[in-house]
Amino acid sequence: MKLDCPRKEFFEAVSAATAAASVRTSVSILQNLKIEAKDGFITVMGCDGEMWVTREVACLVSEPGAICLQARLLSDIVSSMPDGDIELTTIDANQVLLRQGASEYRMISLDAEDFPEPPAYGGEGELTLRMGTLRKAVDSVIFAVTQEQHKAVLTGVLFTYNGKTLTLAATDTHRLAVRKIDQEGIGTSINAVVPEKALKSIKALPIADDADIEIRFGAGRIGVESGGAKVVSQLLAGTYPNWERVVPAESTRVWSVEADQLGEKVRRIMIFARDNASRVRFKGDGDQIVLAARSEEKGEGKEEVPMISSNGDVEIAFNGKYVQEALGPIEGPGVRIEMTESSRSAIFRPADDNGYFCVIMPMALA
Repeated sequence: MKLDCPRKEFFEAVSAATAAASVRTSVSILQNLKIEAKDGFITVMGCDGEMWVTREVACLVSEPGAICLQARLLSDIVSSMPDGDIELTTIDANQVLLRQGASEYRMISLDAEDFPEPPAYGGEGELTLRMGTLRKAVDSVIFAVTQEQHKAVLTGVLFTYNGKTLTLAATDTHRLAVRKIDQEGIGTSINAVVPEKALKSIKALPIADDADIEIRFGAGRIGVESGGAKVVSQLLAGTYPNWERVVPAESTRVWSVEADQLGEKVRRIMIFARDNASRVRFKGDGDQIVLAARSEEKGEGKEEVPMISSNGDVEIAFNGKYVQEALGPIEGPGVRIEMTESSRSAIFRPADDNGYFCVIMPMALA
């Protein structure tokens, strides 16, 4: 194999595929990227055994062929090089030379025949929507995905579509984020849990926000392919909990506040709250929300935020980081915080109620 490729395009392909390569595995081939060159293109593929990311770019192919190179090593080398053409040449059965000007790097290669190919997918359901709509919806909820691997089904985002509404939901049992998109005719019935890692790779595909994207489900997998890039991933097995049960059916107290003001004050008060499990006390006091946090080592802080309340004289504590993340997807100026009492969960939603909301469990006031 011998090829010449612009460093920028080559690195973008390597970077995308490396997101799927496994760094914690005893299967050495999965720590590698498969690079195949033919017909004026190179295809770079990464795999961790459950997800495949493929990126194709145009280049000058003098000799076709396929090799496997260590993903992290290749990414580190190419990322440090300046822009300009690079040359990749096989020296023998297990060595490759990467060259740019006077810079030369020899790397050990593995047999590409041992690299697992992406499995079949699709045939059971599909969705078609704008890439920007998908990115926005995923960004609205992905922060609530759990990082606790023993709660496997919660390490992904639930996608459901009933012919009228696409709903994305994520929870780590301490908070729940939901985004609903009311749109008929964008697909068939869907109920699938997509891993967080796969969603991040799909979001990173080189597709414009105004372009349509087709997501296909089937055989326990999700697949997306567009613009010379493809992501195929196993779906998460198991039954996702009925998240609707944890959404409060009613609220008796409401705070209406400017989202940017609340976010700014919470960010500052977190300087103290970080040392106390991120606990921030929220107290309704007339037309103000009084924020308070304390640290045994640093002291304590207080902030006030103007608000409009309905029966809002209540004191409740939240994880300040959770509040910051709940405010992130809110695009309008206002946020409504709907509550009942200090020991029950609250709902954070945009004042214009655009289909997004986040439920946050309270913390002990002490």
